[in-house]
Amino acid sequence: MLPLVDGELEALYERLYQPGNKLYGLERRPLHDPQFVLHWREADGEWFAYVEDVANACLAGYTVFNRLVEVDRRTDRRVRSPHSRLAPAYQRRGIASAVYQQVLDRGVCLLSGARQSPGAHGLWNRLARSYDSHYVAIAGDKSLQHLGRRVPDGAVLDQRATRRLLLGTGWELEAFAQAVQMDCA
Repeated sequence: MLPLVDGELEALYERLYQPGNKLYGLERRPLHDPQFVLHWREADGEWFAYVEDVANACLAGYTVFNRLVEVDRRTDRRVRSPHSRLAPAYQRRGIASAVYQQVLDRGVCLLSGARQSPGAHGLWNRLARSYDSHYVAIAGDKSLQHLGRRVPDGAVLDQRATRRLLLGTGWELEAFAQAVQMDCA
């Protein structure tokens, strides 16, 4: 989880209810708990999910599903790299998992960032219980190379090019590899 800047969530929350603001009137989606609602927007191929705590009239946090400049166009059409920011009081409550699951359940595959905090690593491990998980490397030509379902701790896992891949609903490894021309040798 990335640290929050003071006042960041409060400012975003105000914009959600400010007529004329680009965050006003966003598509709303339910979340895993009726206390929360998700405000969803897309801009330049990236997705933004703002999690509102309706009961307390505040923003609990948000997730950005980034495009990856490190991958080729075929892969870019099928994967996003999520990064979440949640207020401390809302961490470890399943919010980020629920947001990621909505995207995975829509058939989008998720690719981890180059570095993960211990909390993010735990989140991905929990998601890997429900979604097909693999490790990949991003090659110099921006293509993916399959490393396997597990990689040894240390040298391979610590390389910036090594990422974790969660396949969205409806994807199997073979079909994903063919769609993005991933090397599975």
